[in-house]
Amino acid sequence: MWTGFILAGYAVVGNDSIQTLGTFLSSNEDKAWYVLWAFAGTILAITLVMGWSSYDGDVSYGRLEGYAYVEDMGWPYLLPPLVLMLLTRTGIPVSTSFLILTFFKPKGLVDMTMKSILGYALAFCVAIIVWQLVTTWLDKRFMDNEISDRENKLWTGLQWASTGFLWGQWLIQDFANIFVYLPRSLSVAEIAVSLVILLVMLAFIFYSKGGNIQKIVKAKTNTTDIRSATIIDFFYGIILLFFKEFSNVPMSTTWVFLGLLAGREIAIRYRLELDAEPSDRDRARVSYIMGVVMNILILALIGYVVYLRDDINNFVIVIMALAMVARAALAYFETIPGRKNLMAAFRNIFTDLGKVTFGLVVSIVLVYVMRYLTTGSFIENIG
Repeated sequence: MWTGFILAGYAVVGNDSIQTLGTFLSSNEDKAWYVLWAFAGTILAITLVMGWSSYDGDVSYGRLEGYAYVEDMGWPYLLPPLVLMLLTRTGIPVSTSFLILTFFKPKGLVDMTMKSILGYALAFCVAIIVWQLVTTWLDKRFMDNEISDRENKLWTGLQWASTGFLWGQWLIQDFANIFVYLPRSLSVAEIAVSLVILLVMLAFIFYSKGGNIQKIVKAKTNTTDIRSATIIDFFYGIILLFFKEFSNVPMSTTWVFLGLLAGREIAIRYRLELDAEPSDRDRARVSYIMGVVMNILILALIGYVVYLRDDINNFVIVIMALAMVARAALAYFETIPGRKNLMAAFRNIFTDLGKVTFGLVVSIVLVYVMRYLTTGSFIENIG
């Protein structure tokens, strides 16, 4: 039980926490690691205790209601976190929700997959709309002008606030991936021991400055600027808050994170190219008009998804995904001389998506192979 928890905790914190803390680390490299750790550790402790006290000892905030606790865990239950640790060491952003929770409940795979696809598409669409405005008004200014000492103090406070908000929302989503190995209702002693273990693991992450997964964050445009990092953290937290209220079905926060960064990256390069070459609007007028129309449709679709909440079906999810692809394609066709620049962004995005998809496939295959080898069935629980 505790061995599985420790392995899962280390694997999840090492892989998923960088989605939340990556921009925070990138833009605060001048500060001592233990100062950053103390801040993140305090948020972790508060979120853990709040879930424990509000949900009768269940720190997953109800996300493990459909996952029965396994009293007698056999050795195969240690495989998911071990595989996750191995893939994380290679820099592959694996979805811990798929790898670990699917092992405990294969039938939840479809719901989890569809919710995660919605998460990626929704985050992408929000980002590509928001950052068209942010780039025009703020990001271009951020890249052209160094931050002053006075601005730095203001933005540091804002960023730490947005990171605290985001970190808490992420923990609410991902505690399920770690605490699935422990009883659904924890005693005071169990919650204390688990908190100490997680704080030690978090300290190692800050000490090592994020490890290989952090490279994905640093590869994106201007993520080391504390002002840009603050905006990223805020919108990521808002999206996770929506999914917290949306349903208690676990989801892949990895896919949401990559969707947000992908939409942001395309929007920034798209706006910078249009500003550098305004004649694109004349030479690709049809694409430009279609892009404006698509922006309006995406805004309406986002509003519809928020309105539907629990009633979202797979058809709406597919439409959201198609809208995401269409808007990205139009951004490419609108920027005639800047297509090479956008192509570089697309290659970067497809590389990230390829890595996470590879991790997903490997995760699911290994889960079902091990279930078959140990039980003779692909769906029976392992004892």
